[in-house]
Amino acid sequence: MSLTRRQFARAAGLGAAASSLASGNRVPAQASDAQSRKLGYCIVGLGRISMDHFMLACKMSQYSQVTALVSGHRDKAEKMAAQYNVPTKNIYSYENYNEIAENKDIDAVYIGLPNSMHAEYTIRAANADKHVLCEKPMATSVKDSQAMIDACKAAQRKLMIAYRCQYEPTNLRAVQLIRDGKLGTIQAIESTHGFNERAGEWRLNRKLAGGGPLMDVGIYSLNACRYLTGEEPIRIEGYSSVIDNDGRFKEVEENLSWTMKFPSGVVASCATTYGANMPGFFRVHGSKGMIHMEPAFAYQGLHLKAEFDNEPPIDEPNNSKDPYQFALEADDFARCVFDNKEPKANGEEGLRDMQWMAELYKSAGVKLA
Repeated sequence: MSLTRRQFARAAGLGAAASSLASGNRVPAQASDAQSRKLGYCIVGLGRISMDHFMLACKMSQYSQVTALVSGHRDKAEKMAAQYNVPTKNIYSYENYNEIAENKDIDAVYIGLPNSMHAEYTIRAANADKHVLCEKPMATSVKDSQAMIDACKAAQRKLMIAYRCQYEPTNLRAVQLIRDGKLGTIQAIESTHGFNERAGEWRLNRKLAGGGPLMDVGIYSLNACRYLTGEEPIRIEGYSSVIDNDGRFKEVEENLSWTMKFPSGVVASCATTYGANMPGFFRVHGSKGMIHMEPAFAYQGLHLKAEFDNEPPIDEPNNSKDPYQFALEADDFARCVFDNKEPKANGEEGLRDMQWMAELYKSAGVKLA
C-alpha cells in the first residue's frame, strides 16, 4: 500500500502521538513553525541509504526537503540535483564542505557516510552552524561520539541519530503495550538481526565500519532491548566467532551473540551475523502474555503479534511502504529544530549504544577500531 500525502500526514501524527505516550510527554496540537516551512537538508554522501531511502522520504514528507548535496562524484551529484531541483550552486565536494556555513538554503545535514566518517562530518557541520541528523551507528568509538555531542552543544545545534524504529508506529505500539501492563511483569527478551554480507562491501573494512554486524544490524537488537524495557543494562556479555573462512572476515567478526541483564531482572538474549540471513525480530515474554514482532527492523512490512491472558490476541501487519519510516524520522527532526526541542534519539542516546557495544566487543575479545 502506497501512502498519499494526506495519509502520510495522519500516520506521522499517530507516530508522534505514540512516541509521546511512550515517553510520557504531551504532544502539542501543532508544530508551530513547521506548519509554514520545510527544513532544508544537505545530503552528505550519495550512497544507497541516502539516494534509495532518505532523499525519497523527503519528497513524501511534510516538513523536509533536499536543498543541497555533498559528494565526491560531481556527475552523480548533478544527476541527483536535477531530480530534486537542487541548484548547482548547492552542490559541494568533501573538500569545500565547510562552505555550507554560508548557504542559507541549508538548515541541517543528513550524514549517510560510512561509519568512520560520521564524527568528522558531524563536527564540521556543527562548526558550520548546521543541525545534524546522522545515521547509526553514531561513530566508531565512544571518544568520537562524545566529540560529536560536544561540538553540537558548543554550536547550539541539534544532533539526532537516525534510530528510525524509535519513531515507527508499530515499534511504538509494542512499547505502549508493555508500558500499559498488558504483558504483566516482563521476564525475558529475544532478538536477532543479520544477513549474508557480500565480499568486497565496505562494511567488511574495519577502518570504515569500525566493527562487523554488531555495528550495522546488531545495534537494532541492542537498541530495541533498551527502549522496550526503558532501562539500561547492568550486565552485558558477548561471544564472537568466524565460521566461514572464505576471506570476508579478516578484519571484522562474522557472528556476535550476547546477553544483557537489566535492573528489573529482565534478561535479553541477542545475536547478529554477516554469515546468514537472520530475521530481524524481537519477542518479549511477560507473566501475562507475549509480543512477537517480525519483521521488527525492516524498512517495510513490519508485523506485530501478541497474546495475552484472558484477552483477544493481536495480529497487526503494517502495510506502509519504504521510505515511510525515513519520512517520519526526517519530519520529527524538523519539528525539533523548528520548535527548539531535544530529539528523543539525541546524541546521548547514540553514545549509550556506543558504550554498550564497546563493552560487548571487550567481553567478546574483539578489538574495536
